[in-house]
Amino acid sequence: HSSSIGDYAFNKDGSKVYYLAAFEKGYDLWVTEPRTRDTKILAKLGAGGGGLEISKDGKSLFTLKEGRLTKIDENGKSEPIGIAGEMELDAEAERAYILDHAYRQVVQKFYDPQIHGIDWKGFYTNYREFLPHLNNNYDFQELLSEFLGELNASHTGGRYSPSNPQGDETASLGLLYDERFPGPGLKVTEILAEGPFSKAASALKPGAILEKIDGIAIDNRTDWTALLNRKVRKNTLVTFRNTTDTKSLEAVVKPISLGEETGLMYARWVQRMKDEVHRLSGGTLGYVHVQGMNDGSFRDVFDEVLGENFDRQGLVVDTRFNGGGWLHDDLKTFLSGERYLDFAPQGNRLKDGEPMGRWTKPSCVLMSEGNYSDAFIFPYVYKQAGIGKTIGKPVPGTGTAVWWETQIDPTMVFGIPMVATIGRENRPTENLQLEPDINADLPYRDFLEGRDTQLAKAVEVLMQEVKGRK
Repeated sequence: HSSSIGDYAFNKDGSKVYYLAAFEKGYDLWVTEPRTRDTKILAKLGAGGGGLEISKDGKSLFTLKEGRLTKIDENGKSEPIGIAGEMELDAEAERAYILDHAYRQVVQKFYDPQIHGIDWKGFYTNYREFLPHLNNNYDFQELLSEFLGELNASHTGGRYSPSNPQGDETASLGLLYDERFPGPGLKVTEILAEGPFSKAASALKPGAILEKIDGIAIDNRTDWTALLNRKVRKNTLVTFRNTTDTKSLEAVVKPISLGEETGLMYARWVQRMKDEVHRLSGGTLGYVHVQGMNDGSFRDVFDEVLGENFDRQGLVVDTRFNGGGWLHDDLKTFLSGERYLDFAPQGNRLKDGEPMGRWTKPSCVLMSEGNYSDAFIFPYVYKQAGIGKTIGKPVPGTGTAVWWETQIDPTMVFGIPMVATIGRENRPTENLQLEPDINADLPYRDFLEGRDTQLAKAVEVLMQEVKGRK
């Protein structure tokens, strides 16, 4: 059976291989004898991962599961290993080391050996004087960010990510509400697709009033979000009343996390953009949003462009709000296809031809101030190659490859831009602002009221190009 393999270990003569494999729920300890091909499960662990070591005599195995050690003998009998230890942490000295380390790493790895001509050592000396006045990582991340910010480069700064597994976590019902509704209760304006209430059997309709959560009334005196605290993926009773109902109804749903809600809101926005492009172009143009510069996003782009948009005469490629990654060459290659061969079975020339895996029709790229990193490089190379028009607002020059480094305190991370990208200007693209071919604003009021003037301009420009080719 196929499974996800974790750590492994051989015994002395290689007659047995022990390994952690996730076949059902979590990782368990398995053993295989390569010579006989006999395989069996040795111990059920149900671990989320971990490590595996074998003793010198080969008679005992040691696994690390969620920070706890377990000893397992060759017959599969397991016993926990108790560990007790203390460490005296000098947090002030640790922060001083991290700042020293950041200073040295920039000297050794920053993409520009001249460090932009600044007095880097002088800045280091100055910022180090503030360390004795800090007593927490929240302030230290700000100091580290300010220090690295003196480089005037992208992909820098410090990040502090504290762990609080027992902290508050507000769940979401996957609903949008009328913020002006006076109450009591919550008035539903929209049910998010793929959310907890987005089911054919659900009785909840837009316009309904949520009255209770787990039997507790939603009134104007309390914060109703507290009723959803730590309810992610837990059965939750919601009492509501539709506008056409004379009595209240109840439904048991499993709320989602706010991160999952963000994903649903993103999908909602993308669908609205698709519908708007279809409306404005009369179905002539296709639309695709590149969420990130990564493999998953490229697969989505490939699927949508050569799937639902295959018959469109032009393509709006929206890269706004994209935080980067490393995908520019794949996108540039994909959008720069040129038709060189047609297919014609029995004399019937098809719409399909070669190249089959690339877009060969007109396209344009939407970009904005929110593009970052590789989401700068892509429109830059798209424009440099003359594939199509870039439309929107200027993009800051942030085209460097970064090394994000976790520190000895694993809650702290800082970045160093290590590799410059150089285009036809024969200079690093860092701090080289990319100007759009067509400058288009997206006023706050328009955005707030659901109008996307940048998208409308992209459709207008691309429609002119498509009509000019007919």
